[in-house]
Amino acid sequence: MPQPSSVPLPPQPPSAARKPGQGAVPQTIRDLIFTLLIPIAVLSPDLLGSGFSVADQLGGGTQGNIRAYLAAALIPVVYVAWDLLKNRNVSPVALLGGVGALVGGALAFWYVDGFWYAVKDSARSYLLGLAFLISAGTRMPLFRIFMDTASLSETPEKRSLMQRALGDPAIHRAIANATVVFALVDIVSGLVNSFVNYQRVTATFGSDAFNAQVAEVNALMRLPSMGISLLGVGIAFWLLHRATVARFGPGASLFDPGTLAGRVEGTAAPVTGKAT
Repeated sequence: MPQPSSVPLPPQPPSAARKPGQGAVPQTIRDLIFTLLIPIAVLSPDLLGSGFSVADQLGGGTQGNIRAYLAAALIPVVYVAWDLLKNRNVSPVALLGGVGALVGGALAFWYVDGFWYAVKDSARSYLLGLAFLISAGTRMPLFRIFMDTASLSETPEKRSLMQRALGDPAIHRAIANATVVFALVDIVSGLVNSFVNYQRVTATFGSDAFNAQVAEVNALMRLPSMGISLLGVGIAFWLLHRATVARFGPGASLFDPGTLAGRVEGTAAPVTGKAT
């Protein structure tokens, strides 16, 4: 079962840009049910002490356990795809989460245990971190997608102000730094997850014990993974806020584009080359 994603970057489906009337709490509960509780139940060889096992229903033995493992890995992928289609959410953050879920689903077919399973379970964190690190040296650091997405609900005037501010060289450097921070924190989260998996998932792939250990680690790591990711996002946003105040003065905020009125007209031209 793939590691819970740190991003927006899933297999937690992106919950941004919900339609009116969709409550945040019900959506969060639904996310947890389909990306954590159901997969854990599918992997359990003795569900709630009842003696019921999905693996037994899928043929039992090694093949039944493998089928249960694949089902537990693919249920979150199907849920993410359904969530994207249902809400018609094509924002960059949503698409990034969708790609992460697909990668996790594809990796489920790599049948390994021990060290390589520990690596596989964190592969999305490593790949995402690497992509963010590489993008930090380009004209479009990937952390900017969070800022662009945040501005989608703004008026055209406020969105224009924000886009001009984001194009300022000083703010661009801050976005690049935020991208590096986010990447490093995601990689650290992956390393922690790999370490825990290596220590606790010791059984042979395809066995009852393997599925039970995978379920245990996924339940154990959900909150720490989310906490580490939120720390990275928090530091990144703090770097952006500090740079915005330093560049445009007290009270300026990228998260409230109205505060940028009268402050960005004199900024330099947008960045067109690589970050330095």
